Amino acid sequence: MDAEFLAGLAALGWAAEAILIRQGARYAGVSLAVVMSFVVTVLLIWTVLGWSSSVNLLYSPGTLYFMLSGLIQPAIVRFLHYTGIVRLGASRAAPVRGVAPLFAIVIAAFVLRERPGLSVYAGAVLSVAGIWLISYRRQGEKEWKKIDLLFPLGAAFLTGVSQNIRKTGLNILPNPYLAVAVTTTTSLVVFLTSLLVTGQIRSLRGDKRCLPFYGAAALISAVAQLCTFAALSKGQLSVIVPLVNTNPLLVVIFSALFLRDVEKVTKFVVLGAGLIVVGIALITYR
Repeated sequence: MDAEFLAGLAALGWAAEAILIRQGARYAGVSLAVVMSFVVTVLLIWTVLGWSSSVNLLYSPGTLYFMLSGLIQPAIVRFLHYTGIVRLGASRAAPVRGVAPLFAIVIAAFVLRERPGLSVYAGAVLSVAGIWLISYRRQGEKEWKKIDLLFPLGAAFLTGVSQNIRKTGLNILPNPYLAVAVTTTTSLVVFLTSLLVTGQIRSLRGDKRCLPFYGAAALISAVAQLCTFAALSKGQLSVIVPLVNTNPLLVVIFSALFLRDVEKVTKFVVLGAGLIVVGIALITYR
């Protein structure tokens, strides 16, 4: 399959995941969704690696960077992202979460001494403007707190941190599938351990009606990850990343179609999501 087609599938997958999480959250907490997502991804990715005989690469020093990245993403990132979806709605949380490339480039500029071009600054302005529009609440709109924007913004920031760590690991061991396997396995162990230590393991309980939504979301997110990395390995970064990052607009469309009884999609949300998508396209343009 073409890289562009795979990137489009990934964008559809991430958008569908957000909608399913929003629906499933009516019956169970997001911790259960996070664990189910990790378990499905771990099983799928390690199966793929077993078939490709890439497991022997685990002894590379790059694996240590993947483990370090896994302490942050997806362990903390996915929890923050799912919590943002529940508190703000999928149509708001997904676009704000989509500014992760902006944070990644800012961090790279300070840590790796990379110097961005004018398109990056233009993209940053558009992304910030998009977030401002999404955070605008009209009178009569369903109540939500602006402080809850910290959940998707936190997810985006930590994604930027994690991406820089993972990039260092990939420079040593250029195997994205192994990177996903190690980071997700690390995240699963860390997340379950944190629930046990804090006594929150009971948060994994929920109404069985959540299972179709959370189960489908877990499977779709695992496939979307595979499609994303397959597209990156086949195509040009400047083409693939903007295509994958169109998912916020798809989330807005899906929210209007499938979440009418849960959240309202305003023109400000649509415009803000569009500005963020264009901004991220400019940031990732090379």
